[in-house]
Amino acid sequence: MADEFPFEISPMFEGERIRKDGMYVELGGPKSKGFELVRAAEMSEVEDNKFTLIGPDLSDMEEGSRYPLAMVYKIAGELVEADLESIVERRNHEFQNYIQGFMHLNQRDDVWMRVSKDAVAKGMTSFESVAKAIMMLFKNELPFIEAVEAIYITDEAEIDKEIDNARAVYKARDERTRDLHDEDVDTFYGCTLCASFAPTNVCVVTPDRISLCGAINWFDGRAAAKVDPEGPQFAIPKGDVIDAESGEYTGVNEAAKRLSSGEYDRIKLHSFFEYPHTSCGCFEVVGFYIPEVDGIGWVDRDFAGTAPNGLQFSTMAGQTGGGKQVVGFLGIGVNYFRSPKFIEADGGWDRVVWMPKMLKDKVVNDIPEDIRDKIATEEDAADVESLRNFLKDKEHPILERWVEEEEEAPEEEEATEAAPQAGFAAPQMMQMPGNFMPSMPMMSGGGSGGVKIVLKNAKVSIEKVIIKKQD
Repeated sequence: MADEFPFEISPMFEGERIRKDGMYVELGGPKSKGFELVRAAEMSEVEDNKFTLIGPDLSDMEEGSRYPLAMVYKIAGELVEADLESIVERRNHEFQNYIQGFMHLNQRDDVWMRVSKDAVAKGMTSFESVAKAIMMLFKNELPFIEAVEAIYITDEAEIDKEIDNARAVYKARDERTRDLHDEDVDTFYGCTLCASFAPTNVCVVTPDRISLCGAINWFDGRAAAKVDPEGPQFAIPKGDVIDAESGEYTGVNEAAKRLSSGEYDRIKLHSFFEYPHTSCGCFEVVGFYIPEVDGIGWVDRDFAGTAPNGLQFSTMAGQTGGGKQVVGFLGIGVNYFRSPKFIEADGGWDRVVWMPKMLKDKVVNDIPEDIRDKIATEEDAADVESLRNFLKDKEHPILERWVEEEEEAPEEEEATEAAPQAGFAAPQMMQMPGNFMPSMPMMSGGGSGGVKIVLKNAKVSIEKVIIKKQD
């Protein structure tokens, strides 16, 4: 795209993955820190195309190592306003992925980047070339930006000074939608920024549902669609209400069919189990169904441990992402926890049974007081059995969904079955919707009259199997 840079720049490089064996350096990510921030400013406050680096440059970094990275852009122009900051900020993700040999994932203070060995060998030895390429793309692709200045920070102490300010900006943006709800508007907004990584994803942003990446709220979507009608954020007419509780609308369903190329034709914005929102891969948190307690757990990118279902975030994210509609798993933005419509169709907070402590602390003031202490963390439950005991001890509302024992187990089974927990039988598996098809390879028994089991997208948990010979 431009001969002045020591790398190729093109949308064709979106989706490029840089694995560890091909990585020169890792920036930010779950084992380091960083953020990206765009601030609107007056023309007199921005020195166009200026680049400032605070900390070591790429050429000073050791191959195979990990460093923090913060990226701050100041933008100015007659049409530039604060409402556009989030949109430009999110385009940093898109434009950095245009650069061959540079991988950008996530958003805000979760950014994670890698530079390839090949890119460095070809001359990408300074962040200045990266920053100047992004500034060029900002002005070329977003004509309302007349001037832009970039500040990159790789000094950890300096990032520590600035990161709280960035988080305060993110929080102020998110607070704007608190008093606006889905029923108050007739237009939602869509986003296709993750299409290169998740081609069938249908990201719908409403007043009550922030984007999965957590970076774009309804006001941001409206501002972006206004100044860049052909851009990746666009209006979705809400249409008629099919089901207000689950958040199903004719306009959203029509958009789902179009944006997913016919893969999906129904989406319920506030449902966990039935026709849930698709999940891209940039989501901040993934929810997972725990059939043993008929409850839902949530885990975020910052949690490095294992959830009670025996899986880590990375494993569940791989199962959930890619633009899929997966019953039993759901990607969301953190701010969706603050929505009054949070998984409303499936019980809302009364269905939540587990969260990492750090995530719970982050949203604790938005958890209803009567259930706040009844949601377990890794300090309370590390597996399903300890989770079940915690929920019983705390008298979590999920117990109402469990089936009370009315009669003792048959005598012949007592010898082989574990004694039931006092007062409750194991919760029954919920009835899955008609569109659900779990996923595992086909297994078949040999010979005539054998067994044939076909499962797709399933996680199967079996506590015991009793096989009896039929007389």
